[in-house]
Amino acid sequence: HDENIWVGSHMNPKSKYVIKYHLKDFEDDSIIKINTDGKILFNKSVTEILIENNIISDNFALNSYLSKEKDPLHINDIEPAFSDTKYWKKGDVFISIRNQSSITHYRPSTNEVINYITGPFAQQHDVDIISEKEISIFNNNNFLVDNEHSEILIYNFETKQFKKIFNDQLKKENFKTYSSGMSQILNDGALMVEEENHGRIILFNSMGKKEWEFVNKDKNGNIGEISWCRIIEDKLFI
Repeated sequence: HDENIWVGSHMNPKSKYVIKYHLKDFEDDSIIKINTDGKILFNKSVTEILIENNIISDNFALNSYLSKEKDPLHINDIEPAFSDTKYWKKGDVFISIRNQSSITHYRPSTNEVINYITGPFAQQHDVDIISEKEISIFNNNNFLVDNEHSEILIYNFETKQFKKIFNDQLKKENFKTYSSGMSQILNDGALMVEEENHGRIILFNSMGKKEWEFVNKDKNGNIGEISWCRIIEDKLFI
């Protein structure tokens, strides 16, 4: 909304809680806001965010290190809010934390975690704001059981309920990516999904019919991975 850019990064030097325990190879993920000239305007460790908001304890870094989990968070998406609604403010961000299977609704202006969302998803990617009260979550669905296909979830802040969309279609297509992956709900209600591990993109129309499928395969039949595909609907960008 202010023409700046949010990116995921790593703290260097490490943040204060990680330095406290002298954890040199701990993956200290951060969120950074830069302007279009590349100047850093904001840089905050997500470990700090979660500790300072009492989501995790201040020995979280040490516990993760001792358990040989050097990447206990793994930030894979930052979704900024472009307008005020009843449930968030312009400038808030939704942070997808894969290795905690959580979505963190964070307000940088006050260093507050407004919502810490967990639920029927595991090692998710790609959180999107899709209405004034809903977000979509690409659920990689890496549970120990009932994990046959990846899913698209909608979380409603008004009802605090989750629902699945296009689930029968994804199951029929045996759509599953263990890591990465993304979804995009288009203006007309269609859905594009990316199966990153298998190099496949599928577009379903708003009625749930598969319109097309693309597999990133070369002439020898080798399949290459794809990542963070997008359909551009903005005519100005096109």
